[in-house]
Amino acid sequence: MALGPRLDLRQSQSLVMTPQLQQAIKLLALSNLELETYISDELERNPLLETGELTAENTGDGDGADVDAEPAVQGSDEILTSGPAEAESTLDIDVSGEQFSSNSLSESDGQPAGALDGTLGLNGATASSSGSGGEAPDFENMLVAETTLAEHLMKQAGAILSGAELFIAQHIIDQIDECGYLQCDLLELSHRLGVGLEEVKHVLTAVQSLEPVGVGARDLSECLMLQAKDADRYDPAMACLLDNLDLLAKGALPQLKRICNVDDEDIMDMVSEIRDYDPKPGLRIGGGDVQAVVPDIFVAERRGKWIIEINSATLPRVLVNRTYYSELEDGAQDKASKEWLNDCLADASWLVKALDQRQRTITKVATEIVKQQENFFREGVAHLRPLTLKNVADAIEMHESTVSRVTSNKYLSCARGTFELKYFFTSGIQSSTGGEAASAEAVKSHIKSLIDNEDPKKILSDDKLVKLLKEEGFDIARRTVAKYREALGLGSSVQRRRQKALQGKAA
Repeated sequence: MALGPRLDLRQSQSLVMTPQLQQAIKLLALSNLELETYISDELERNPLLETGELTAENTGDGDGADVDAEPAVQGSDEILTSGPAEAESTLDIDVSGEQFSSNSLSESDGQPAGALDGTLGLNGATASSSGSGGEAPDFENMLVAETTLAEHLMKQAGAILSGAELFIAQHIIDQIDECGYLQCDLLELSHRLGVGLEEVKHVLTAVQSLEPVGVGARDLSECLMLQAKDADRYDPAMACLLDNLDLLAKGALPQLKRICNVDDEDIMDMVSEIRDYDPKPGLRIGGGDVQAVVPDIFVAERRGKWIIEINSATLPRVLVNRTYYSELEDGAQDKASKEWLNDCLADASWLVKALDQRQRTITKVATEIVKQQENFFREGVAHLRPLTLKNVADAIEMHESTVSRVTSNKYLSCARGTFELKYFFTSGIQSSTGGEAASAEAVKSHIKSLIDNEDPKKILSDDKLVKLLKEEGFDIARRTVAKYREALGLGSSVQRRRQKALQGKAA
């Protein structure tokens, strides 16, 4: 075979991922709060972007959807499957026109069929207060910084220690976690500080005398011991009990009575005393701010129809400042400045359109989820159906990866509570009667209900649970029952029998 240069003509398909397409895909996976941070960064980077105030004319447009309606949505799937030029034209905005076709997250082609009042959304926000234009008081700035556990302990240590001891105490306190437990080895700490081990132990004893009682312990047994000593209840019998907490967890009371050398009345008094102690004393002080889950989607039933609405309270209205663009364009003299300005305008236009399409795609996916799980919203978790990403993707003619991105890190609020969108996707359990399969969450709900209502004198074994579930129409194996029971945090029949016997004696 001769070697030499030649020309070949080949035909192939490829997907070109432009920066704009990558941005559109990234926006789908962000929650509303993450999107708010992303938009803030873009507002700082791009001078042509700004936030605007919502008006009664555009509030609710694109935010609500009727389950029975089929909105014409072009999501990221349609953008990705089309060619690069076609995709850019889809999301492009005519910069030569007098107005942009869509300047906000909430604008769409028209009012949805099942939408509520034009000025009031499902989240209870009126048109004048939605978005970023409201003048409500900034309560966040009124919050007083909460004292942390470390600061609380150092303030007390400074009153009883000084010099080298205070220095050692500071390093010990730095190693105490939010629950109040010491998370370091004393010998390692003594080597690091260049002091003797006995001196470190002496300072630790001083730290353990601080409030809250039990702080600075190295394990649960020591934490409870410190609280027992503070209550003047630490005697040899209590010491034996605290040294054998594993037996107490198993409910082995006869064995504990022999070890502690006490009778039934004394052992129950000791157990009752331990229950009053705090296993995590550090959480009483500080512990950090609790981050509440902010729903991205609201679902409510109105006149027999389900209404799906994006939470616009966490989405600022993004606009392209065309006036500022004209001013900058008049002042731009060199080619580089004009190119930069045009790039800013193109990026701003794309972002506005991509945000609008993100909202439409989320609404479409949420609408299909509500359709598929309507019985859950009406009847509860026992009626949750098996559902996969493919079921939803096929129904709305999108790819599974798009549905996966939409349902990631997003929460839905309804009359039954707030749920992550992933919650509605569960595997199926075959029906023993040949009917429709049930979801794993529904089976877990039935298992929990059976165990909660079991007779303390007739604890249900896993085999008995299998039999009862089959009578209710669930064809499930014993190992699956055990797996679901453990996932719910419920002990075995032996553990539950001991626990309920212990509770009965304590009562």
